[in-house]
Amino acid sequence: MANTEKKETKEKLPGKDNLREDAKEIQKKARSFISRLLDLHEHTDRESTVEAVQKDISFKGHNAWILIFSIFVASIGLNVSSTAVVIGAMLISPLMGPIVGVGLAVAINDVDTLRRSFVNLGIMVGLSVITASIYFFVSPVKEETPELIARTYPTILDVLVAIFGGLALIIAKTKRGTIASVILGVAIATALMPPLCTVGYGIANAKWEFALGALYLFSINAVFIALSTFVVVKLLGFPLVRYANSRRRKRTAQIASTIAIIVMIPSVILFVNLLRKQVFESKAREFLSETVRFTGTEALKSTSSFKDKTIDVYLIGNPVPYGTIETWQERMGEIEALKEAKLIVHQGADQTQDINRLSTELRSGILEDLYVKNQEALEDKNKRIELLETELSKYRGDAFSFSDLSKEAKINYENIEQMGYSNLISTNFDRQDTIPTFTVTWNSKLKNSELKEQQEKFEKWMKVRLNLDTLAIKNVR
Repeated sequence: MANTEKKETKEKLPGKDNLREDAKEIQKKARSFISRLLDLHEHTDRESTVEAVQKDISFKGHNAWILIFSIFVASIGLNVSSTAVVIGAMLISPLMGPIVGVGLAVAINDVDTLRRSFVNLGIMVGLSVITASIYFFVSPVKEETPELIARTYPTILDVLVAIFGGLALIIAKTKRGTIASVILGVAIATALMPPLCTVGYGIANAKWEFALGALYLFSINAVFIALSTFVVVKLLGFPLVRYANSRRRKRTAQIASTIAIIVMIPSVILFVNLLRKQVFESKAREFLSETVRFTGTEALKSTSSFKDKTIDVYLIGNPVPYGTIETWQERMGEIEALKEAKLIVHQGADQTQDINRLSTELRSGILEDLYVKNQEALEDKNKRIELLETELSKYRGDAFSFSDLSKEAKINYENIEQMGYSNLISTNFDRQDTIPTFTVTWNSKLKNSELKEQQEKFEKWMKVRLNLDTLAIKNVR
């Protein structure tokens, strides 16, 4: 019996070994497939990439004029709040070249390229701001459009777009046969030009918060595009620039590394802060919608400040007990992103005074929201009324032109002398109805038999012509 069990065990072992070997083989093939699928080294042309990037850095002649004209186009688009025009300007802008040059130069320790990139980038930025300032100074339209306001402060989305857009750009440039569509797409996505135009708007109209915020946004985009270039070039193992003097090479490497660190540290700190701010605001909205609720009370407005770590909510209706507010605060403390935040509830004991307690800006916002909602409700009601009137007119007989109908009737029935129309309202005391009523005066010379035949035909024709089952015809002779 024991020998039989041992024999069965020995027979099973080879099967298990085969399964294990098959699993290893599948894993090996999957790893090989993914490696081939995502490999960048095979089609990377390092020499051509460096030459192409260095060529795009230069800024004179044609590039200078293209930049000036594209800045004018972008400024016009921002001025009239036209997204299509702004996108068109970004397609023809040559701003991306020096930024990619900075990232490449730092990665390969090329001091000459780095110096050229910074000089050309500075000239490009200066020329762009001067051109935009001239346009907005001359332009008669001075109002802040949504397109301008959107370029005054970076968000976490801007940072992510700059990172992934920069990665896509440098990977496209390193491929044999540059992918032009990718480069154009990145130019649109990263939106380097609109912030510079907004800087010009801020300078021309002395709105310094606009100018500083837009310059901040441009700097963030530029830094992360250069940083993405630096990372990809390092990963692809681009060769370092060789110098005859080894001491100079070492010093250059140290300078390049220092610049990379100086660029990376603030960028990482900014990214983390923007991410924390975005999470804070998102969690605050979620908390207000799910937790801050009380029977008979409505939230008029709510604001959150990541800087002050406060969440303000303005309530109207039944006063919320202090104990309930404390419970809300405790629940808010359970949310990681809102632990340090303070919930401030604004409400009045006398509800008639609630609106008066709010700030002018807040009241303006509330009234604007109410106006928009009422406007939408009014438009919806107007559409319903129009629909009901159209349907009702079918039953009242208003869906036709009496003038046209009378002319048509005279052509078909030449013995009609006069024709009138009215709506007769009748009731049987259970139900009220509106009946279209026609009064027809016929030629007195008609014989009775002929008149009766004409009247019957006319009544049938009217029912078919007006598509009505119920109508009244009074014949007069």
